[in-house]
Amino acid sequence: METTTTQSTSLPADDVAAIDQLGETYKNFKAELSKKIIGQELVIEQLAICLFGRGHALLMGVPGLAKTLLVSAVSETLDLSFNRIQFTPDLMPADITGTDIIQENDEGRRQFEFVKGPIFANLLLADEINRAPAKTQAAMLEAMQEKKVTVLGKSYPLAPPFFVLATQNPVEQEGTYPLPEAQLDRFMFLINVDYPTAEEERKIAIETTGTTAQALSRVMTGEEVIAYQELVRRVPVPDHIYDYAVEIVRKTRPDSEEAPDWLKDYVAWGAGPRAVQYLILGAKSRAALHGSYMARLEDIQAVAEPVLGHRVLTNFAAESQGMSSAKVVSRLQQEMQ
Repeated sequence: METTTTQSTSLPADDVAAIDQLGETYKNFKAELSKKIIGQELVIEQLAICLFGRGHALLMGVPGLAKTLLVSAVSETLDLSFNRIQFTPDLMPADITGTDIIQENDEGRRQFEFVKGPIFANLLLADEINRAPAKTQAAMLEAMQEKKVTVLGKSYPLAPPFFVLATQNPVEQEGTYPLPEAQLDRFMFLINVDYPTAEEERKIAIETTGTTAQALSRVMTGEEVIAYQELVRRVPVPDHIYDYAVEIVRKTRPDSEEAPDWLKDYVAWGAGPRAVQYLILGAKSRAALHGSYMARLEDIQAVAEPVLGHRVLTNFAAESQGMSSAKVVSRLQQEMQ
């Protein structure tokens, strides 16, 4: 796990200028995506927070909400290598990571040569990730956390930046393999993609049933993405923001003394230390995207639900009373105001 140390609440002049530049780049990024994606502004913001926070995102939504189109559009705006993996029940780990094959060299001798799989990309779309069996899902674990893959005992590093965007359908569960908690914890955000508004849906009908499709312009290179990721790490965080992150995470644990009594009736398992890290990184990233030179309370409050929503596991009593993980997190935030 990564560690975060207490920082000064001031930034060098170069970093201040870089945050201003990031804000402009973010505006251009959103403007380009709006050529293909109508609405979903919060989803786009949360994707950007993950990208610059050096995390991965899981997009949850019913079919037809443009999850795959959104990820493809993001790849068009970034000068990065992009691959898509359609997860199916017959997908094997080697189909993702690659494998050794026998090749004949110039001297006529046969030798093993590693052929890279589709995971070797800067931006990876794992479409319907819960349709692959556990063995294949596990092949993603090392790559997402360690930024490398191991094939036949040999490790191969993944070139930075490495960003996994996975999609999942919450409705159709027949023939699927639910992601284990260990895999869910690797995702910085769980991003819920909801239905568009009536006006957005009307605009979708008008703009997507014509004959022309707008091409998107590149707004960032891989080197710029890495530089902005390093910049986000340097954004100062006041002590009370660290305190907020630790307090809300500890309150999600039903066995903890800090947990409120009502939560113990609904939650089976709370969030771990990685949630604290992602709350801080998410707050830093959002602050920088909004042109702030310091993480603010509103930033950590904005990222609390996507960070904690998939890390707070509710029980049967919560399900029977309609108390979702998101509602648990929302109630905790209200009580902490």
